[in-house]
Amino acid sequence: MEHKPSLVGGACIIAGVCVGAGMLGLPSAGAGAWTLWSLLAVALTMVVMTVSGWMLLESYKGYPLRVSFDTVTRDLLGEKINALNNLSVYFVGGILLYAYITSSGLIIQEMTGIGSHAASVLFTLVFSALVWHSTRAVDRISVLLIILMMLSFAFGISGLSMKISPDLLFDRMSEHASYAPYAIGMLPVALTSFGYHHSVSSMRAYYGEERRASRAILGGTVIALAFYTVWLLSVFGNLPRGEFGPVIEQGGNVDALLKALGSVIESKAVASALNAFSMAAILSSFIGVGLGVFDYLADLFKFDNSRGGRAKSWAVTFLPPLVLSLLFPFGFLVAIGYAGAVATLWTCIIPPLLAWKVRSMGKHEGFRAPGGIAMIALVIVFGVLTAAFHLLNMVGWLPAYTG
Repeated sequence: MEHKPSLVGGACIIAGVCVGAGMLGLPSAGAGAWTLWSLLAVALTMVVMTVSGWMLLESYKGYPLRVSFDTVTRDLLGEKINALNNLSVYFVGGILLYAYITSSGLIIQEMTGIGSHAASVLFTLVFSALVWHSTRAVDRISVLLIILMMLSFAFGISGLSMKISPDLLFDRMSEHASYAPYAIGMLPVALTSFGYHHSVSSMRAYYGEERRASRAILGGTVIALAFYTVWLLSVFGNLPRGEFGPVIEQGGNVDALLKALGSVIESKAVASALNAFSMAAILSSFIGVGLGVFDYLADLFKFDNSRGGRAKSWAVTFLPPLVLSLLFPFGFLVAIGYAGAVATLWTCIIPPLLAWKVRSMGKHEGFRAPGGIAMIALVIVFGVLTAAFHLLNMVGWLPAYTG
């Protein structure tokens, strides 16, 4: 009897893809919106992004298991839209890998004293080998990393959560402070925090069907939301809102956030646990995003699944972001914000268009995402507004919190 891959493994891959970017970018991005508005923005984004992932999954039915965005989008929406989609998928996947490689180098340098460039190269070569090997290898390491993240997170957060101050959590010491205006500027980072869509085709190929893949996606986004909620409560309950100024000034870099947290944590063991958690979060996202981009580019360039073919897919996936991270290291939050703005195209606009096209062709058999034309319209509007908010933020037309 053939062994079916577990839903836990798939959910851990999806959660791992999400949690790295979100965990490390959300506190700085949400400093202006603070606790309640940040949690509201994250929960709303999780619902929309889960539904849009299901819409993408719906559009794949009837196609061979190893197809990705490229084949399906070209077939259903045409060459021009597909070319734009290809550019956006590669840009977002590349910039996320770039952000993880850069951040890992800075954290490893802080922990070991190895130069950040050498640490980035070592990190990339060692852990991208798992993606080159197989999806099952990524599944196994993702489960281990989620366990490590949960343990280090639990230990680190227990140190923070026991000291959560309601006055800090609800910013009671600030008089007449505004929060809601900053929430819309947080949406691009929140969207990136649930940007698992490049892994949807990998999930479908892994399970061999859409329904089990859809459950793994939901499990992964629920795990991610739970992590984000506890993390934001713990950070905002310990670090005063005004002390986010230096972190934001340094582009929201992960090492800057960890240093700021270290200044309010009395226990070295708790600080070490948070460092371990950050590395596990970055690593899980790195291999999860890497797997999605790897499979996507293999489909785009028609590289076969032999060792040589996988080596070519590895090279186009990991070498460009590694080279860029060595040449142009810049703010983590800046990279995540750009990724979120561009990702709206292939997370919130293309998937509902694909689902609409599939339904208009009369393909009603098999898996179907919930909601009719109204749900399709709502997901598209959410995506368009999120991209618009990022552009308005870039030109200074939205309120920006500076501490």
